[in-house]
Amino acid sequence: MIGICGHFGFNSNIIDGQIVKTKNLHKELTKLYGNVDVKTLDTNGWRNSPFKMLRNILELSKDCCHIIILPASNGIKVFAPLFALFRGLYNFKLHYMVIGGWLPELLSKKLWLLKALKRFDGIYVETNSMKQKLNALGLHNIYIVPNFKDLNILPENEFVYITQPPYKFCTFSRVVKEKGIEDAIIAIKAINEEHDVSICHLDIYGQIDPNYMDEFEKIIENAPNYINYKGEVPFDKSVEVLKNYYALLFPTYYPGEGFAGTILDAFASGIPVIASDWRYNAEIIKDGETGFIFDTHSIDELKQDIFKVLKNKEKYKEMKVNCVDQARAFLPENALKIFVEKLN
Repeated sequence: MIGICGHFGFNSNIIDGQIVKTKNLHKELTKLYGNVDVKTLDTNGWRNSPFKMLRNILELSKDCCHIIILPASNGIKVFAPLFALFRGLYNFKLHYMVIGGWLPELLSKKLWLLKALKRFDGIYVETNSMKQKLNALGLHNIYIVPNFKDLNILPENEFVYITQPPYKFCTFSRVVKEKGIEDAIIAIKAINEEHDVSICHLDIYGQIDPNYMDEFEKIIENAPNYINYKGEVPFDKSVEVLKNYYALLFPTYYPGEGFAGTILDAFASGIPVIASDWRYNAEIIKDGETGFIFDTHSIDELKQDIFKVLKNKEKYKEMKVNCVDQARAFLPENALKIFVEKLN
């Protein structure tokens, strides 16, 4: 039996990268091994019942020959040492599927946690850069498993081409200040004000962070009519929505950014990504091929890249093809190959 311990959010309305990846992994493993042989443990709200969680961890350790954990930066400090301890008692294979890009920095400050992770059979990170950083810290049980989504990649004959203004751009992430939402708004406003006409529109999608709600509502209330909040999009509708946009704007400076799922959604929809040179974006997005990379916080460079993608129509057509080609590498059957081999 395979056990998955992560934040499934079964009793929560939260939708974030951690929950999405945890559920996606569970979905793919049940496809391969069946519901009977995949057992889940939801860590949502574990602090409210720590002894119950400990009992559940013990049961999972006894029942499973493989256990996969997917904790965030706080949970890893608790779950990694616990499972490493039980691994020694019950002799199961222990795997850590990393979500986000914060692990190297955390381990450089928490050497006791580094020691616990050396006892894992496999640690699976989303980028080569992260693997190199962890190797440098003395971890050699590192494998690269990029982020993945089971998306219906848009066929080339269904590409949508916007040939005249207004050119529609969007953001498609959790709506929180650090995702660069305001930078995207400022850039689009500046372009339109410079041309005295609204040649670009911006639609903002995603769940609004509660701590950002009041500030964001004021921003939208005072925004021009070519900037709008469009709400949340169901997981299976992302391609259907995004295909109608010219490009995705991703000016993130979110501290824990790893391999953002929004990039996968954009690639599968055949739209380039204009992203900040933050964390691992430049490794995932090929500058000039599947998007453009600009200096983080540089509104001028963001504007320049928007103009780049608008001006060269032939290059833009090539980029759309490149995006869907790249998206295939991140389908579960391709991205999870190395991981599934370890389970078998």
